[in-house]
Amino acid sequence: MLKYLWISGLVIIADQATKWIANTQLEYHQAVKVMPYFEWFLTYNKGAAFSFLAEAGGWQRWFFTFFAIIISTFLFFWIKKLEQHEKLTAIALCLILGGAIGNLIDRVALGHVIDFIQVWLGSYPYPAFNIADSAVFVGAFLLIGSGMISPYKSQDKENSHG
Repeated sequence: MLKYLWISGLVIIADQATKWIANTQLEYHQAVKVMPYFEWFLTYNKGAAFSFLAEAGGWQRWFFTFFAIIISTFLFFWIKKLEQHEKLTAIALCLILGGAIGNLIDRVALGHVIDFIQVWLGSYPYPAFNIADSAVFVGAFLLIGSGMISPYKSQDKENSHG
C-alpha cells in the first residue's frame, strides 16, 4: 500500500508552502479577517497540540521531535503491511504521516511549528493550526471510520462464504 505515499508527499508540500507564505506575508499575532469566524493568524507553537508544554523550557522540542520520528516510522511500517483492500486505512495513515512530517520539519528547522489558521467558535478562538494539523485530524477521522466499517466488511465476507 506504499502507492498511497504520494498523499503524504502532497500534504508535506502543501503544508510547507502555506507555512512559508504565512511566515513571509503575515505579521506575527496580527489577525487578518477572511470571513466571520475565520482569519489568518500567524503564531509559533513550541509545544504539541493546543500548545501543550509550550512553556516547558526547550526540552520539549527534542521530545516532540523524537516522538514524531517514532510515530512516523511506525506509520510507515503500518502502511507497508496493509492489505490491498485496506485503501481507506492507507489513505488515512498517509494523511497522518504527511502531517506528522510537516510539523516535524518545522520543529527541527525552526524549533517551533508555524500555525496560521484561526477559527472562532462564537467568541472563543480555537487554537491556531496549519495544513499538517488538518491532515492529521482528517486522517484520524478516516482511520476511526475505517475501523468502524472494517468489522462489517469482515462479517459480510464470512456470510457470503458460509
